[in-house]
Amino acid sequence: MILTWSTGAIRLVLAHGDDRPVSLVSLRPSGPSEGPGVPLVEVQAVGHGRFPGGHRYADTTIGARLRYRSHVASVDELRVVQHDPVSGLVVTSVFQGVAGVPAVRTWTEVHVEGDGSVRLQAVTSLSTGAFLVDAARSVDEVDLVHADSGWVAESRWHRTPLREAGLVSTDPTVHHDASRSRFALTSRSSWSTGEHLPTGVLVARDDSWAMAWQVEHNGTWHWEVGETVAGAYVAVLGPTDAEHEWSRVVSAGQGFTTVPVSVAVVPGGVDEAIGALTRQRRATLRNRRSPELPVVFNDYMNTLMGDPTTEKLLPLIDAAASVGADYFCVDAGWYDEDGKWWDSVGEWRPSRTRFPDGFGEVVDRIRERGMVPGIWLEPEVVGVRSPLARSLPDDAFFQRQGARVGKDGRFHLDFRHPDAVKHVDEVVDRLVGEFGIGYLKLDYNIMPGSGTDVGGAAPGDGLLGHNRAYLAWLDALLARHPGLLLENCASGAMRMDYAMMSRLHIQSTSDQQDPLLYPPIAAAAPASVLPEQAGNWAYAQPEMSPAEAAFTLATGVLGRLYLAGRVDLMDAGQLALVREAVTVHKGLRPEIATSVPFWPLGLANCAGPWVAQGLRAVSNSYLTLWRLPDASAAVELPVSHLRGQDVTVSPVFPVTAPEWDFGWDAARGVLRATHTGDTPSAVVVRLT
Repeated sequence: MILTWSTGAIRLVLAHGDDRPVSLVSLRPSGPSEGPGVPLVEVQAVGHGRFPGGHRYADTTIGARLRYRSHVASVDELRVVQHDPVSGLVVTSVFQGVAGVPAVRTWTEVHVEGDGSVRLQAVTSLSTGAFLVDAARSVDEVDLVHADSGWVAESRWHRTPLREAGLVSTDPTVHHDASRSRFALTSRSSWSTGEHLPTGVLVARDDSWAMAWQVEHNGTWHWEVGETVAGAYVAVLGPTDAEHEWSRVVSAGQGFTTVPVSVAVVPGGVDEAIGALTRQRRATLRNRRSPELPVVFNDYMNTLMGDPTTEKLLPLIDAAASVGADYFCVDAGWYDEDGKWWDSVGEWRPSRTRFPDGFGEVVDRIRERGMVPGIWLEPEVVGVRSPLARSLPDDAFFQRQGARVGKDGRFHLDFRHPDAVKHVDEVVDRLVGEFGIGYLKLDYNIMPGSGTDVGGAAPGDGLLGHNRAYLAWLDALLARHPGLLLENCASGAMRMDYAMMSRLHIQSTSDQQDPLLYPPIAAAAPASVLPEQAGNWAYAQPEMSPAEAAFTLATGVLGRLYLAGRVDLMDAGQLALVREAVTVHKGLRPEIATSVPFWPLGLANCAGPWVAQGLRAVSNSYLTLWRLPDASAAVELPVSHLRGQDVTVSPVFPVTAPEWDFGWDAARGVLRATHTGDTPSAVVVRLT
């Protein structure tokens, strides 16, 4: 039997029968194609394993026993209910879509009928083989696109044939079973993007179609691609027992909901798939404030580096205002009295030694110069030397076996506890009320291991509870202070996920301090966050040449320009270049906020020595091009969506770029760029 549900831009086809569970066999907006019939939901639970054995989240006995019970469909939601008669589990798959957006968000809800209980060890949010959209195609013709990530080395994408990635080809007719190999990525602890990105793409070798997904969770997750007798599959999960020490007992009165996942299937290649996720991200934003996308100046990166004082800040504030900044954020160190603040933070009160006439003098100057004051905050930590470490109860902190979880001289607050939430609420309310703070840079620089077992929870389940409580705190904070702008920063971009970014306004894309190493990070960032959320640091310095300063400023122009640098020490000509970048960026903001990204040299080819990343807006396309040391003098850039059209190429930053020359081949859809000067160099161009 076939069940079909559509939002217009995407259509779900689900198959089920009396002898098999429900399967998601197609996500295509049209056409009769049907993918492998792998179970829609896989469930691992104590006493109910897999067959055959292995580490994969496929072939679970509960998943195979599930049978269709009912469904409810509306314009924007489909709910499909299945039941396992052996365990008593009732499993509901939820799909939500937005008209015109070629993606859906999905998750799984689980409870038990009757008086029994089941200890879950893993539940998929998404399980499907629908990426094999044509019966004539095989895994041999599919590539996997995925990304590693790390501190100051974020968003390193790879494109690999599935057979080379780990799906070993075997002969199931000989062994009576498919290969048990898989390709798997796992995020550990609370840095959701600390090792790998929660986004993946499966794409046809000829770029005729692609399926992309993202895990929308600010903690642990796992996804894998493998093969079973039923066919190839992708399984996406939140925390699991094997990888994350997670488990949860469910019963009739206590259910469980998995983390959400968004998935899209499109005709075309990687750019089109990421474009579909980009539209999904915009459509599902929880907080749509600040359409003007203000320019933020931050005093940290390559500037004061955590050493703010009144004396240093006042001239920096004046200079930031003069180049056009809208907000000024005082970063780390504003609470520090003795230079040993790492293990004493927690009260979040301005330093008396750094601001002898009070912190109010600083924020007053920010407002006098026409900017909104901001401040750095790390709300989830309390230093071991802080008075809060003694005044808050033990249960307000992460614990393991009765002892607090300590990390680098800090304890981790548990936002499930009301005293932890009360403390951080009082901090924010005081900063907003006393100083008129309108911008919070929310940092997160520790990982608490597998989690907390307070209340008898499995450690991974305690972490999941905190993750969700932190999101609830953000929602309540924005409801209480709707004028606040919030930045997401976790040692740069170690928690760059769409549980966070559906709520927050700007993402610091890296802590990278070397401007020559930033272009690959900035170029890849729009694969993970909206272009208008991608806070790419632009930290021009007075000792830089004009070309070097333009290079770092160009890195921010097509994202969310995030200013830093010693603008207070610049001469008039240097300030004019920074002001030009800010002016150009502000003029482009409406188009940036409606654009989708593209990568002329490929998302998996951002390492250089030529780096290119574009934005496709309604009327124009834009391209940032970086020429790094050792690059050739010329490069050809395919821009396939403009093939066959007459295109005018004009630099927008720097406005005067005499060392750059461009030629357009309409028949091939290729832009040829030539640079006759020294490296490094960068330019932002408009393609009209």
